[in-house]
Amino acid sequence: MGMPDGFQIRIGPGAHLNFSLFRTLLVGFLALAATLLPAQAQEAPPVGLPNVIDIRVTATEERARLVVDLASRTEFAFVSLTGPDRLAIDVRAGTFSVPEPSGEPAENELIASYLVEQAAPDRVRTTLTLAAPVQVQQAYVLDPFEDQPARLVVDIIPADAEIFAANVERDRAASSAAADTAAVSTPAGSSELPIATKPLVVIDPGHGGIDSGAEAPNGVREKDIVLAFSLRLQELLIESGRFDVALTRQDDTYLRLEERVELARTNKADIFLSIHADSFQQPEIRGASVYTRDENATDVLDKVLADRENKSDVIAGFAMPQMAPEVVDILLDLMRREMRVQSYMAARSIVHQLEPSVALRRFPVRQADFFVLQAPDVPSVLIELGFLSNESDVANLMQGEWRDRTAEAIARGISTYFDSLEAE
Repeated sequence: MGMPDGFQIRIGPGAHLNFSLFRTLLVGFLALAATLLPAQAQEAPPVGLPNVIDIRVTATEERARLVVDLASRTEFAFVSLTGPDRLAIDVRAGTFSVPEPSGEPAENELIASYLVEQAAPDRVRTTLTLAAPVQVQQAYVLDPFEDQPARLVVDIIPADAEIFAANVERDRAASSAAADTAAVSTPAGSSELPIATKPLVVIDPGHGGIDSGAEAPNGVREKDIVLAFSLRLQELLIESGRFDVALTRQDDTYLRLEERVELARTNKADIFLSIHADSFQQPEIRGASVYTRDENATDVLDKVLADRENKSDVIAGFAMPQMAPEVVDILLDLMRREMRVQSYMAARSIVHQLEPSVALRRFPVRQADFFVLQAPDVPSVLIELGFLSNESDVANLMQGEWRDRTAEAIARGISTYFDSLEAE
């Protein structure tokens, strides 16, 4: 099955991705930046360039998104142009088979129209004619996953006219320099150029689809609470300008537990955050907590919560596969010190930021045997926002102000965690 919309990064409302500057953003504009000048006759493309399978452009009032499906990973570059105002995105590709190579995105206040063309034998270009000034917020490539192809995602946000004009001038200078030197060039002071990779944060809203998760007495469902929270957390992390962020799901989609883990591993996430809001038979139990993985649960409640989450696939009608030797290897690898230490560092950083303004459980950094925390090569934590079996927690979870305050604290915790890695 393909990835859900959140991680497919379809050009839809919101996000997502997220999903994750992946990881070959070209230093500077490559020589591709120069080729965004009028195309001239060139030699035949090198053998092995991918085909562009599909291109989609959609938008909300807050952002637009371009998604380019590719037969395999490739490089890309983008520039801002004027006369008329445009944003041009090149991918290194030999052919394209886009069903509708041009169009007008519906209800789009940022993009008036777009055109797909073979700009040169080794480049496919998407030109977005703008309805308003914009700038690129984030751009990244995702590896193919199961039946989903490789994918370039470009998130575009509004900008004022001065910023757009500055970007046009910056890109013109970069293109001219690349044309003159026939080499990769990075203009001095070009802070908005994709000159370095950013950490990829993968947020996993628990449950979804036929698996509703826990449910409050008033009918509020865990899958809805954690999705809304994850979308807000993603917004905050992207706004920081420091991270690329992808969601395992962006709508009411069901994913098996091992699929969630594999999404993070396939895309080489720098941290994996699983978001939950559980329930317990004792309604007085309340407060947020952050878990790292340990086969020995912290206490009886932690064991119960972990067992319940790990059985969600069965509850939803999907039997877990037989444990293969590779899974055994993963479980052994999980005991490696490095990932345990990094996961614990992340949990401590998040809890430290939550403490001033959010009710926490006693000993809020906890351990339990959650399946989604099993990735051997990705630091992973599970955040319990609270308990749907507790009236006070339910009231908080349904309140926008509490959601924003808590998401801001977690975002600060993630930044602090990466600060600590950079300081080492």
